[in-house]
Amino acid sequence: MAVDMAALAADVSAESVVTRDLISGLDEAGWHTPTPAAGWDIIDQVSHLAYFDEVAVASAVGQEEFIAERTAAEAAGGIDPDTIAARFHELSGAEMLAWFDTARQELLSTFVTIDPGARLPWFGPTMSAASSLTARLMETWAHTQDIADALGVTRTPTGRLRHVAHIGVGARAYSYAVRGLPRPDVPVRVELVPPASTELSTSTAPSDAVWTWGPADAKDRITGPALDFCLLVTQRRHGDDVTLAIEGPAATEWMTIAQAFAGAAGPGRAAGLFPRTSAAAAGGGTDGTA
Repeated sequence: MAVDMAALAADVSAESVVTRDLISGLDEAGWHTPTPAAGWDIIDQVSHLAYFDEVAVASAVGQEEFIAERTAAEAAGGIDPDTIAARFHELSGAEMLAWFDTARQELLSTFVTIDPGARLPWFGPTMSAASSLTARLMETWAHTQDIADALGVTRTPTGRLRHVAHIGVGARAYSYAVRGLPRPDVPVRVELVPPASTELSTSTAPSDAVWTWGPADAKDRITGPALDFCLLVTQRRHGDDVTLAIEGPAATEWMTIAQAFAGAAGPGRAAGLFPRTSAAAAGGGTDGTA
């Protein structure tokens, strides 16, 4: 069944609103609040999103140019998010917000017209257009987590987490490849409990009692709240600080290196940096924004 790009774009748009609600009222000092990502303030998190929105559009509408620029960047030492973020340090908060709004709107208007199965180049393996747009949602959710953590805000998880989890499961092979490790030829079953939010995804099946990936009879298994899995595979929480049942050596190894995003192997977050999540908090509403 083909992905409905309009519905997927609507989910990305909804996730963008969460981000915008957190940043739109910041003063200049607020934009420079440090986040859990070492050396990154809130303004760097937003510039990262805006910049790679523009790059995603370039990969869709000018593939040859994108590949040429990627090759040149790799020859010059690779894609360094820290170096890219530093380019935009002089922008004001208002300028950054305007850039985010413009880049995000261009992303959505471009991808809603693309065949979801079209293959697009990226910094890791090529992706379908649907996967590329899903990855932008995942990135938005993950970087907004850093912003929320910086501001001391707890977001209510929504049905859109299914997109983040799907990318995380699909990136299992990449998590090994980016570290130069062989991936075990062992299936892993993932069973996640959706959040108990009234805000649901428009492009998934939020009524499912459990979200599943992998063969049902796999001996290696990961079960628990969807929020915890998403926090772990986006490296926003250490494995010691989430509530997941992980069974079997293949599942255990994967969760120690899981990486849903393209690029160099990420260092993740240190253990104990945040309070351990609970199944109740991961599955239900909270007292925070969005």
